[in-house]
Amino acid sequence: MINKPTIRLAGLVLLILFIALPSVLHANPVVTDNTQVQLISEVKAVQAGQPFWVALRMTIREGWHTYWRNPGDTGMLSTLDWSLPAGFTAEEIQWPYPERIVYGELINYGYHGLVHLLVRITPPDQLAVNEPVALKVDAKWLVCADICIPEQAQLTLEIPVSETTPPFDEQWMSAFAKTRQLLPKTNPWTSYFTTTENDLRLQVITPGWSAGRVKNFEFFPFEEGIFEYAAPQTPYVHDKGFTLTIERGAFRNIPLERVQGVLVLHVEGENEHMEAFRIDALPLSALVSPAAVTLVQQAAPPPAANDPVQSTRTPVDETGALVESPEAPLGSLKKELFLAFLGGLILNFMPCVFPILSIKALSLIDKSRKAPWQVRRHGLVFTAGVLSCFAIIAGLLIALRAGGAQIGWGFQLQSPIFVTLLAYLMFAVGLSLSGAFAVGGSLMGLGSGLAARGGYSGSFFTGVLATLVATPCSAPFMGAALGFALTQPWPVALSIFQALGVGLAFPYLVMSFFPAVFKYLPKPGTWMVRFKEFLAFAMYGTTVWLVWVLTLQTGPAGIAAALTGLVAIAFAAWLFSSTRELTRHGRLVGNVATVITVVVALSFVGLPVFQTSDAKNPTATQQNQAGQGPVWEPFSRQRLAELRAAGRPVFINFTAAWCITCLVNERVALSSARLAAVFAEKGIVYLKADWTNYDPEITQVLSEFGRSGVPLYVYYAEGTQAEPIILSQLLTEAVVLQELGLFTEQLVDERVYY
Repeated sequence: MINKPTIRLAGLVLLILFIALPSVLHANPVVTDNTQVQLISEVKAVQAGQPFWVALRMTIREGWHTYWRNPGDTGMLSTLDWSLPAGFTAEEIQWPYPERIVYGELINYGYHGLVHLLVRITPPDQLAVNEPVALKVDAKWLVCADICIPEQAQLTLEIPVSETTPPFDEQWMSAFAKTRQLLPKTNPWTSYFTTTENDLRLQVITPGWSAGRVKNFEFFPFEEGIFEYAAPQTPYVHDKGFTLTIERGAFRNIPLERVQGVLVLHVEGENEHMEAFRIDALPLSALVSPAAVTLVQQAAPPPAANDPVQSTRTPVDETGALVESPEAPLGSLKKELFLAFLGGLILNFMPCVFPILSIKALSLIDKSRKAPWQVRRHGLVFTAGVLSCFAIIAGLLIALRAGGAQIGWGFQLQSPIFVTLLAYLMFAVGLSLSGAFAVGGSLMGLGSGLAARGGYSGSFFTGVLATLVATPCSAPFMGAALGFALTQPWPVALSIFQALGVGLAFPYLVMSFFPAVFKYLPKPGTWMVRFKEFLAFAMYGTTVWLVWVLTLQTGPAGIAAALTGLVAIAFAAWLFSSTRELTRHGRLVGNVATVITVVVALSFVGLPVFQTSDAKNPTATQQNQAGQGPVWEPFSRQRLAELRAAGRPVFINFTAAWCITCLVNERVALSSARLAAVFAEKGIVYLKADWTNYDPEITQVLSEFGRSGVPLYVYYAEGTQAEPIILSQLLTEAVVLQELGLFTEQLVDERVYY
């Protein structure tokens, strides 16, 4: 058996020959004794300024192989040296995931058979249409069996230039499509690693993804020396994801800052297949939350007997397949369901839901004159509306997260389109309450005029409306329960969201089933009409707030489009109301005109100006600098790591413009001159994590704290080892100072409790 040093020395000699090999091959394709290579394009022509894809197509002789970007114990990666026309640029090679190639005691990573190495080419903005462009590449590769032979080819591909979008080349469409299926996907999960003197343990946390479908998996590192390639990789599948342990490599004495590579999963089922994901794992110490540390530690495999810490024995069944660990214990689930119920109950009294609570109270008073069975039915129908809406929101959230999206509670309000549509709905409800238009004879047919069949549709859509308006809020107990839900399988997660909905509907449901409550409420009368009209201004205020949120998401153009849409909604209401007294033909014309006007209003939502802006909001920053509260910096994980490494105390405010609870807390608790003075005195750095627009980094940090939405307030005291303190979701200035332990002697006598 040839030993490793001999093979590695031979590899070095081959590398020298590889570099020195003369460039004598010019055809496209090029055929050698062991490989046929060809430069191909996905499109038949090039358009100025429009990127396109090319590939080095390699057909490898049976029994031979070439190498991946990290070749393993021996071998060399293939290289492409481009000579492109002026203004053209070529990106890095996109490598399909490799296979494990065993050669004696050595392990290599590479390819057999047919492989395509994809490269994205970007042409300049100006190209002469009557002249084709020539793409030239000097390709070098090493092909091996029992011996290794370095090979090289200079390939040229001429492509015409087109003024319009060029068609795909039918000859190569399938090759590009199949290769893209082999490219590693962006990792949708959190991944971390820990090390000992001898071992590396990689952990991938996969909430909402069924790990039980995975038969086996393997990790291919980008960097050499991370671990011993020939050492066995010990995989472990559990309910929280995957854990892999392997012996460390030549660089075991060098601290690792990150572990990058490709995780390849063998997925069983009706459509058995392989899936690959790019992994960029940080050390466990990079986690900012003890809850996240606990989650990762819980995901570690159980120790075996006589192997207390480092054991990675893999549980298998009688067939040798990996065994998935049990779900969360029943006691823990009952606790989270109860917390979700309490959170939904408290949600009724949050600022964003209170106007709808008043409308529901009016509805109860009005319906109290009906038969008890009718009142109960309205309560059940309202509850059905709440639960249906919660189920839809939860289903979308779970499905999107399972698909890799980094989102959380209130994610829909990060979409300017949804915010605009919600503003339209609130404005329409306000117009209805003001008497600008009315559909049906029911007082509380408020589901945008959807009352019918005795008003049951109105009750249902009032429940839907209450849920939609509740999504910007996060009540106490909600954060922990929803954070837990999103780490569980979908049936558990959905049950927790439904418990939240039951809590929201509970007061209305109780009042519906216990008519004795009505004797403590005011008697129905004309005051109800005036109070209903008064509540319209709460809806108008909500509309103003939603438009303000749009200023932070879209800028002036988006605001102009949304306001124009609101004018169209008001015009549609006027059209509908003013044509009610006309003849049947006149009412029909009025209905058609109303529908057309609403469609026009909705068409504004599709304009490009409603694309979320990634730019920072200078207005908010200027207001912050001019206000009385502590001056804040934008949050980033890197900035937090710098401050913690320096031992600085840090206060983090996870917030969003569409979160009313967040805005109330900032106004009541975080904007005072006294708090600014205390922060300055103690040297506390105030970081604001603004989640108004989609931000995957903030979403990931929230999940590390076991939360799926905002608000969240975290404080790190002075010192590099300080553990984070999580504050209440409802704040006052006194609560902040007390929970952070920041009352100075001068402030002790000035405590104000709310």
